[in-house]
Amino acid sequence: MNHKKIAVAIILSLVILSTANAIYAEDRDYSIIDAIIDLTVNDNGILSVNESYTYSFDGTFNGVYRDIPLKSGESIEDVNVTVDGAYGEFKVSDRDNGQKRITVYLWADEGHTKKIHDQEVTVKYSYSMKNVVTLYNDIGSLQYKLWGENWDCDIEKITANIHLPGNKDNQYYLNPEYFSSSDSLNGDTIHVETKNIPKGKFYELQVLMPLDDFKDATYAKHVNADAKDQIMQKQADYKGNVNFWGTVFNGLSTLCLLSPLSLIAVYLKYGREPKVNYNGIYERELPTDDSPAVVNALLNRNSIGKPDMKGFEATIMDLIDRKILKMDVVEAEHTSDLILEFDDGKFNEMSRSEKSAYSLLETFSADGILNVSQLSSKLNNEYNGKLFVSKFDEWKEIVEKEEIGENRLSKYFNDTGSSFSTAYSIFGIIIAVILFIVCSFSDHPASGTLFYVSIFIGILSVALLFIPDDIFGQWTPEGRVYYLKWKNFKKFLSDNSLIKEHPPESIVVWNKYLVYGTALGVADKVYESMKLHEPAVHDDDYYYGDLYRFHSYSGLVMLNSAFNTGVSAANPSSDGGGIGSIGGGSGGGGGGAF
Repeated sequence: MNHKKIAVAIILSLVILSTANAIYAEDRDYSIIDAIIDLTVNDNGILSVNESYTYSFDGTFNGVYRDIPLKSGESIEDVNVTVDGAYGEFKVSDRDNGQKRITVYLWADEGHTKKIHDQEVTVKYSYSMKNVVTLYNDIGSLQYKLWGENWDCDIEKITANIHLPGNKDNQYYLNPEYFSSSDSLNGDTIHVETKNIPKGKFYELQVLMPLDDFKDATYAKHVNADAKDQIMQKQADYKGNVNFWGTVFNGLSTLCLLSPLSLIAVYLKYGREPKVNYNGIYERELPTDDSPAVVNALLNRNSIGKPDMKGFEATIMDLIDRKILKMDVVEAEHTSDLILEFDDGKFNEMSRSEKSAYSLLETFSADGILNVSQLSSKLNNEYNGKLFVSKFDEWKEIVEKEEIGENRLSKYFNDTGSSFSTAYSIFGIIIAVILFIVCSFSDHPASGTLFYVSIFIGILSVALLFIPDDIFGQWTPEGRVYYLKWKNFKKFLSDNSLIKEHPPESIVVWNKYLVYGTALGVADKVYESMKLHEPAVHDDDYYYGDLYRFHSYSGLVMLNSAFNTGVSAANPSSDGGGIGSIGGGSGGGGGGAF
């Protein structure tokens, strides 16, 4: 079914998405082991910043850089850099996007002749910022990113101390709070420690301070508005939003993990087969007079009632056996071409599905002759491939709708459970992909569990597409007997010892075995049995019969290869954030190594 191709494509897409960053990995890397940040809010409005980053370099590097964004009116001055574990020089430059860049060049020796290589280096930045603290009519505020989303690596741990101008009535918020491992306010100092923060994520502090703590705050931003209630409401909304998504992620994880229980319930109700009064071990004769296409469709456990390519090939074999398609071999010096000749005079002897199969092959013939040996190359283009698939689908629909029909199918098989399983698979794949993408871009802790749950549901849903229909579906008593008889006939055809014990008495029966063996997917085993029993049969038609000769010249193999080529040609390959956050504070920015 087409769902299988879709499912495989989705799984491949997920694998490619999850490993894309690793494919082009460089032969060098670095990480930031920890960051120590010390902020001092002065009563004149100046924010004094001291940052210390310990880098671990794997490979050879020239240095590091630190980007500091500046909002309108903000400024930075008194920049200084010191280095432990290496020798360094720095320069400060302006960026087009309103940032200041501090570039630090590092060397392993005092003479600046050797680049740093496989070592740890601590780089300390100090600077002052103006117009970062904001004084409203009712409150003083500092909204500052302790870690910005523009760093190009994770940070394993941040330790921060924020010194305030006063020690009373201070309030603070940390967002997202799930990055915090501990935080406290002692007097005029806030102490914060974090867990690992992934690259692309921010960690922000907002402090509310009494206006009385500021004296002649010339270097603060002044806003003529009341803001305390709005800021507190904004923080409450943000926290509520984080809690909401935590509940959603946890709830979805629980629902997804419990959903397979519905499959168990469906199996118990619709998947268990009825007991029937049939105890046959094998069947020597054809159990029914159904055409090979109908038998193929009804025993197609992957999609009961729908014929597949084996059924189509069996139909062609049957037409050859009945001389409606005449076979010949044209010998050349180095090759042998297998030829099928069309006899339109027998067209009315065929059923509608046989006429459809006959017409399909005739489409690719010339002057009533089809060269089977060249059919694969003829179908190896998109136009002919699509024409083949279109006519093949017409043939399948005739077998399914007209020769079997809904009434007979429902008489043999209850597909309620298999339909539920298919719906679960399709819905599960869609949900798994959506959850996978959402969780990939979310840093909420609860999304981590849901991420792995989505992978589980995706794999389960894809696996269900390959499970036979009669696992969750159920044969009726009549259908069960039909299935078991034809299954036992297939067993007879597949077991050479059984055929040796009960060999057919004529080539007519052998050929029927070969036709229905094709429909049941065991044609090669029947052919091998025919060869082993040659000495026991004295019938010229056996040795030179069209069906036997067709198989001996690999006609079935060539048909299968050509048909698969047509299907492939008809389907050519084509070339082809996150939860809401506050994130509006000053500071932050990012950095990297070069």
